[in-house]
Amino acid sequence: MSMKLSDFEFEYPRSLIARYPVEPRDQSRLMVLDRSRGTIEHRVFTEVVEFFEPGDALVVNNTKVFPARLFGNKEKTGARIEVFLLRELNAESRLWDVIVDPARKIRIGNKLYFDNGLVAEVIDNTTSRGRTIRFVFDGENEDLYRQIDEIGETPIPPYLKRDVEPEDRMRYQTIFAEERGAVAAPTAGLHFTPAVMRALEKKGVVTAPVTLHVGLGTFRPVEVEDLTKHRMDSEFYDVSSETADTVNRALASNRNSVTAVGTTVVRAIESSLNASHQLKAHRGWTDKFIYPPYDFRITERLLTNFHMPRSTLLMLVSAFAGYDFVMEAYREAIREEYRLFSFGDAMLIL
Repeated sequence: MSMKLSDFEFEYPRSLIARYPVEPRDQSRLMVLDRSRGTIEHRVFTEVVEFFEPGDALVVNNTKVFPARLFGNKEKTGARIEVFLLRELNAESRLWDVIVDPARKIRIGNKLYFDNGLVAEVIDNTTSRGRTIRFVFDGENEDLYRQIDEIGETPIPPYLKRDVEPEDRMRYQTIFAEERGAVAAPTAGLHFTPAVMRALEKKGVVTAPVTLHVGLGTFRPVEVEDLTKHRMDSEFYDVSSETADTVNRALASNRNSVTAVGTTVVRAIESSLNASHQLKAHRGWTDKFIYPPYDFRITERLLTNFHMPRSTLLMLVSAFAGYDFVMEAYREAIREEYRLFSFGDAMLIL
């Protein structure tokens, strides 16, 4: 039976949307789903360490969120324009793929002026709201990024329905963040603290980083009832040879040793297979859309958050843990008043 978009609808009280993370982060709740036993357990995130053995691989996403939401003014009219930087297309040419709002006012050739003297020119129309812009800038790339950091806002999810606060630059960043390029945080990683990582390291767990720069495509609404017709936007990912070796050693133990921290990690590692269905080192782009049924080759356990209805993220989790089990777990989470979505509680699927 093929699954439909409407299968992934569920109701939830808006009061359960976590508008801020818990402090400290590792005090969020942890729902543990055991697929072999069909059980649901309620824990605290610090207890996640109990579920690991020496030699296990914890695969994390080291992408770093940058302040992608800029506000500028259109030349001549001075109209206020929001420019959402999606991704850098060409560093040398300063070309970026962006979304503009209000789009009807922005045409090819228009110049946009930002508060710190930065200027961009509209080069192309890509979609109804999408544009290609070129920053008019003579300095080094690092200087351009620094200027973007100065004027940019952290792109927190719009469903939080609150203003961006200075603290969000840290709140919406994992402790693994190193490689700049994401417009949204890989939120499963937000629960980890240095204390939890020390405890895992002491236990002999090996951390294996991958990079997947989260784009808006991950959150783009699915608008077709037939899931086979949905197309994901491509996102850049990088799996190093060191990470591939670490993960393949863990896979060889045959005891469910590879834990993916978040759906972005799953998409990266399931996109990078060799002929023997092992993880291979690779840099490239993936538009992999995972929904039930799906045969996972690398991911043996998954740590994730609670996701929005009808989202591709919920579909991936349902493919991994089984649709009925996941929906039962979501009903339980709502009954138990778990905090939902990006800043909310966590789920570990064994």
